[in-house]
Amino acid sequence: MSRNRVAGAVGLLLAASLSLAACTEAAPPQDEDPNGPVKLSVFAPQGATTDLSTNAFTQQMAEKFGIEFSWETTTWDAGAAAEKRQISLASGDYPDLFLLIPWVDQFKPTELMRLGDQGVVVPLNDLIKEHAPHIQAELDANPEYRAMSTAPDGNIYGLGQWIDCYHCSYPGKLWLNTDWLKKLDLKSPTTTEEFRTVLRAFKTQDPNGNGKADEVPLSSAVGSDILPYFMGSFIAGVNNKSTVVLKDGTVDIQADKEGWREGLRYLHQLMEEGLIDKGALSQNQEALQKLADNPGDVILGGVPTLHPRFFITLEQKDKRDAGYNAIPPLKGPQGLAYASYAVSSTPGATFVLTNKASERDKIAAIKMLDYLFTDQGETEGVFGVEGKDWEKPGPGDKPLVEGVPALYKVLQSPENTAWQPLAQYRNTREYRGGQVVSDDIYTTAGYERRLQEATKLYEGSEDRSLIFPFHSVWVAPENAGELATLQTNIESYIAQSSVQFMTGSKSLDTDWDSYVAGFEGMGLPRYKELLQVSYQDSGPR
Repeated sequence: MSRNRVAGAVGLLLAASLSLAACTEAAPPQDEDPNGPVKLSVFAPQGATTDLSTNAFTQQMAEKFGIEFSWETTTWDAGAAAEKRQISLASGDYPDLFLLIPWVDQFKPTELMRLGDQGVVVPLNDLIKEHAPHIQAELDANPEYRAMSTAPDGNIYGLGQWIDCYHCSYPGKLWLNTDWLKKLDLKSPTTTEEFRTVLRAFKTQDPNGNGKADEVPLSSAVGSDILPYFMGSFIAGVNNKSTVVLKDGTVDIQADKEGWREGLRYLHQLMEEGLIDKGALSQNQEALQKLADNPGDVILGGVPTLHPRFFITLEQKDKRDAGYNAIPPLKGPQGLAYASYAVSSTPGATFVLTNKASERDKIAAIKMLDYLFTDQGETEGVFGVEGKDWEKPGPGDKPLVEGVPALYKVLQSPENTAWQPLAQYRNTREYRGGQVVSDDIYTTAGYERRLQEATKLYEGSEDRSLIFPFHSVWVAPENAGELATLQTNIESYIAQSSVQFMTGSKSLDTDWDSYVAGFEGMGLPRYKELLQVSYQDSGPR
């Protein structure tokens, strides 16, 4: 049976099972010997080099909190992990605790509300207040995390990971070959027209010096969208694939506006001149990296993407990777130079207790999670054993962020000594900034500092007044399916139409009006209505 058919069957089984669960009373959890260890069954993904049953951090948590773990594991493959979790829920034989990774699989907000109504997952509010002071402190101090965690009915049905990744929050960066700028005696471009001039020089003036016209001025890949960086020169608020914005409390999109049209016109002109690689709109990351890692001469001029590891191997012998540096947003014809921005935490929950857990299970589990909300707990959980995998900073060690205390210095990758991304809960800017990072930004050891310095070029250029707060908006379960379908259709329509306009298969003069009218058939009015209702119903929490 194909994976799609299996997933469909699992979805039907899950719906039927949970509907039955809503109509029948679950058997009460069986308490263990009050003098013995807490027997906690946990569903979790584990990496290829990790065995959670023998993991050093597992053993530490078992001793510290008196837990006897029973693991049901899956892999870091997102599709397989999600399917196995659904099967576990649908079977009725699910664990006491789900402990997940957001970029692998996690509970969506709508799942939490549905399962909470059905009594399958249990609210954490009282457990947090009574047994988890560090979690409570973070919820009190961080209103965005509180909104992300709290359902409209006031219950916390699960907790997600708060990942305050500074460089991730500005995904639309442009990495330009500054070695070529120096070779051609060009200044770093500050406007869209200056950038066009630079690309023309890259194409025609042989910056790699091999006497061949083999240079690719600009390229990209499907996973490194070309639009977010360049659209900021023509219109504000391009912060997500559906270009949703919130204007004075009203939901709208930017992809049907004149500024979007002019941005596409500029990119079409670059493609028409051969300044953007034809493969930029269709190739995968592997194909893009082959351009950057080309044996012999350097042939790639620049890439719009989150960071260099998306397109080039670091620390190459010829140091070509050090030649790609970020440039700030470019000023467009109307003087606009906006950066794209997105909250880097994913809404939903990775820590979810079920009605199978006894009271002792719940208390031990929430205390364990509370430890992960401390600096010591997170460092041990993510990086491993102190003195082996990481150490406390010494004299002269410099933290990533100036002005915050240095907290930890990573020595090596943990070998089954840490839970790694499973343990990454209170990953605040201050905590991340407390990591000791080398000043040599072009080495692997200094890479985080390189990304931080690059991101400073974009910080403050975003228009936060237009950001739609996807991370804190809860969609009612009865609307979730319809909204997801509409979002997928609209995002696909925008992406496909943008490619057609950029390549010239559609005209921005004669086909634009029909493109805008086409949003009606895509269900845009209903999409905006559902987002508006969800935003208003979520309210302050």
